[in-house]
Amino acid sequence: MNNEKLVIKNVRLETGFGYTGDEITHTTTDLFTITILNGRIDSIERGQSPAAGVDGKGYLMLPAFSDMHIHLDKTLYGLPWQAASGKRRTVKDMIAYEQQIIPELLKTSTDRAMQLISLLQSYGTHYARTHFNIDPTSGFDSLRHLEKALENKKSSFGAELVAFPQHGIYYTKTKDLLKEAAKMDIGFIGGLDPYSIDGSIEKPMDLIVQLALDNNKGIDIHLHEAGESGIRTIEYLVDKVNENPVLKGKAFVSHSFALGHLSPSATEAIAEKLAAAKVGIVSSIPFRGTIMPLPTLFKHGVEVLAGNDNVQDHWSTFGSGSMLQKANLVAQLYGYATEYDLSRCLKIATRGILPLDDEGKQQWPKEGDAANLVLVDAGCSAEAVSRISPVKSLVHEGRVAKVSI
Repeated sequence: MNNEKLVIKNVRLETGFGYTGDEITHTTTDLFTITILNGRIDSIERGQSPAAGVDGKGYLMLPAFSDMHIHLDKTLYGLPWQAASGKRRTVKDMIAYEQQIIPELLKTSTDRAMQLISLLQSYGTHYARTHFNIDPTSGFDSLRHLEKALENKKSSFGAELVAFPQHGIYYTKTKDLLKEAAKMDIGFIGGLDPYSIDGSIEKPMDLIVQLALDNNKGIDIHLHEAGESGIRTIEYLVDKVNENPVLKGKAFVSHSFALGHLSPSATEAIAEKLAAAKVGIVSSIPFRGTIMPLPTLFKHGVEVLAGNDNVQDHWSTFGSGSMLQKANLVAQLYGYATEYDLSRCLKIATRGILPLDDEGKQQWPKEGDAANLVLVDAGCSAEAVSRISPVKSLVHEGRVAKVSI
C-alpha cells in the first residue's frame, strides 16, 4: 500500500457547463486543493489551503490516461530511427520477418519497453493493456522481459497483459504455448485473424474461448480482416459470449476493420449485438482507407477503448504515444467540434472517465477515488482535446510519476 501523503494546491477542476441561451458554450471551473492519502483522494476543498503542498499553478486536473492497445514487448523505440518497410504487405509477410528479428530484439527488449513506458508517461498515460508475443520464436521470453520492465516501473505505471499468438495458433506451433500462458498471471487470451492465418474461424476461436473460460481470463483478439470473414468472426465471438455470459464485459475485438466496411443498417445491427453481449471494440483510430463507425458504437453503448498500438516498430512508422492525440483525432474525424462534443471525446484517453457527466454534473474526482490524475495546461477538457494540451504532471496511485510544474 502507498502510505504517502500528497497535497496539491491551486488545481483547476471542472464544475459544470456554461450556456449561452440553450447552447453549451463553455465549461465552468474553480480552483481546489486536493489531498491524497494511501493512493486515494482523501479530500477535495474549494479554494486555497494554508497547508503546505505542491502548487498546481492553476493547471487543469483530469483523469490519468490509459492506453488500451499497445505492444510494449517489441518496440523499436530507443533504437536509431527506422521507418517501416513497404515490401512487407501482408500479416504473413510480417510473421516471417518477425521470426528473423525477434531473437535479436529480445536481447534489449526490457530496456526498450521501459523507455517506451517513460514516453507514455510523459504524455499522461499511467496504465496500459499490453500484448506480448507468444510464439515458437519468442517462447516465453517476450513475457519474461516485459514483466521485468513492468516490475521496474510498478510504482508509477500499471498494466494488464494479453497473451498474443502473433504468428497464429495453428499456422505456427503455438497452441501448447498459448495453453501454458493461459495459466500464468495475465489478464487476457489473444488471437489473430483466425480465418486468414489459421484457415478457420471456429477452430482457433473455440480454443481461445475455452482457455478464457478454463482460466478465468478475458479475451482480446486482433482482427484485421475487413471482409465477410471479419464480420463472421465478430458474430462468432458474440455468439460464444452469449452462450457463456461470464465473458460479458471481458471480451474485446481489437481493430475490427470489418466494421468500417458495412452499410449503415448493417452497422446498426452489429452494434446492437455487440452492446447486448457487452463485447467491446479496441481501436487505434485509423483514418486511412478504413474509418471506424465509432459514433454508431457510442450510440448503442458499445464499450470503445483506444490505444497507440505501434510506437516506432516494424509494423508502423507512426505512433506518438499520446492518448490525448487519439482523443483529438476522434474529434476531427467525426466532427466533434462543439464545447460539449469535445469534452465527451476525452473518454477515449481516460477509458470512459469524464469530470462532468452528460448533464454537466461533476462526477470526478470524488473522495475515495484512486489517485490517478494528470495536470494539463488547459482551461477545460474541450480545450485539452482540441489543442492536445501539454501534460505538466502525472500521478499514479498517489505517487508523482512525471512532474514539470
